[in-house]
Order: sequence, then C-alpha cells, then structure tokens
Amino acid sequence: MRRAALTLLALVLFSRDAPAAESRPFVPPAARDRCPVCGMFVGKFPEWWAQVVLADGRRLTFDGVKDLVRFLGDPRRFTPGQPAEVVNIWVHDYYSVAPLPAEEAWYVAGSDVAGPMGREFVPFGKQSEAGEFMRDHRGAAVLRFKDLPGHPLE
Repeated sequence: MRRAALTLLALVLFSRDAPAAESRPFVPPAARDRCPVCGMFVGKFPEWWAQVVLADGRRLTFDGVKDLVRFLGDPRRFTPGQPAEVVNIWVHDYYSVAPLPAEEAWYVAGSDVAGPMGREFVPFGKQSEAGEFMRDHRGAAVLRFKDLPGHPLE
C-alpha cells in the first residue's frame, strides 16, 4: 500500500506538464543558501550540489544526493506550508562537476569517498566512470536514481 501511494505521489510530482529540463536549468546557489534538510551552507561544496526546481520557480539546493533523496521522500516536511511540486532534479557529475538530470546519472553507493555530511551517493554521467570509481574507491554498488536507498520509488 505504501509503495503504491509513493509511486502515485512520484507520478504526480514528475509527470505534470512541466517545462523541459533545458528551460529550468541548474542555477548555482547563493553563498548563504542552506540545504533544506540539514541546514548546511551549500555554497562551499559545488562538487556535491544537488538541486530541485519547483513548479513555482523556487530552487532548493542540497549538500549532496543523500539529502536530496531524503527531501524527495517527504517534501512537505522540508517546505512546510508551501507547495513542493518538483519539476526538475539536478545532480553534479563527480569528475566534471557539470550538472546533469538526476535520472540520467549513475550513482556509486558505499565508497570510501565522503561528502560534506559523510557517506554519500556519488553521481556520474557515464556508467563506465561510475564502475571505475566503484573499483578504485571500494564502492558497494552502482545504482540508478530510482534505486537509491530511501528514494520514494524504492
């Protein structure tokens, strides 16, 4: 039942008549912007930035994919009293530090590389780079976005 409800929520959040990702590009956060999940200033960690773009144009930037996934599990908790309809989700390729749509990335879980808040899902634009990173940094798995532990579609 819970899985069905979360799947329905995700379909509502992600299948609206949202503008194309190109029309809602990643925008770097301001120096004083904080992660809505943990409160950390995100400006110091561009290689770990993840961002959601909401239907009303607001952008929420996270200090890593782990907090992004936590947000997606319960967006109303982190934006109380405000609608939180997600139209785009961005992460940054670990090597190039270029933004890419979260659904297109490959993520290494359980590696020995820590993000600003400790263990982190490390995103890559290429599956081959994720696999190489996993071998080099003792990662546990290479996953797609929908398969990340804690993701609403898990």
